[in-house]
Amino acid sequence: MEYCFNLFNKLAADGTAMAVDKFLSEPSRSKKKESCKTDELPIVLCIGSDLAIGDSLGPIVGSMLKYKTQGLCSFLYGTLSAPVTAKEIKYMRTFLRETHRGRKIIAVDAAVGSEGDIGLIKVNDSPLYPGAGANKKLGSIGDISVMGIVAEKSVLNYGLLNTTRLNLVYSMAEIISDGLSSLLWELNGRSRRREIV
Repeated sequence: MEYCFNLFNKLAADGTAMAVDKFLSEPSRSKKKESCKTDELPIVLCIGSDLAIGDSLGPIVGSMLKYKTQGLCSFLYGTLSAPVTAKEIKYMRTFLRETHRGRKIIAVDAAVGSEGDIGLIKVNDSPLYPGAGANKKLGSIGDISVMGIVAEKSVLNYGLLNTTRLNLVYSMAEIISDGLSSLLWELNGRSRRREIV
């Protein structure tokens, strides 16, 4: 299932939070996966590089989330100061499986699409395939994917790297980080209420 929110929709951040929350509350569809721990916050993995504006959505979201979730006991990987690029996914997959066994992973990344899709934020209840827009086969990661369509898909994909406007990427990062931070705080509050009862 997929939910899409336009960059200019004032409720895009709330919609993103609600969609991710819905997917987190659903049981895992994969029989191979062990049951996910619902009492712990999900891991957030923001993928991308700060070397290209179009690919910087993930690290910008990560940096904004780091600030917005200060004081919250959550795990976040991929910021502007410590980016996680698509090349590192195979190592990150192993690290997350061994370090955070049984926890759901929300993967955030920039994506390319049709011209009419630029500015859409897509939330899926399926893994993310980093590098797929550049025809790279790097495997999947995460349980829930949040993608921001930042450029039109082209044969050479130069649009993603060179002609994407920073304002577009930054605005989408604000929406995604607002949605995810409000959700993480809400999940933290729910878990504390369960502890008290």
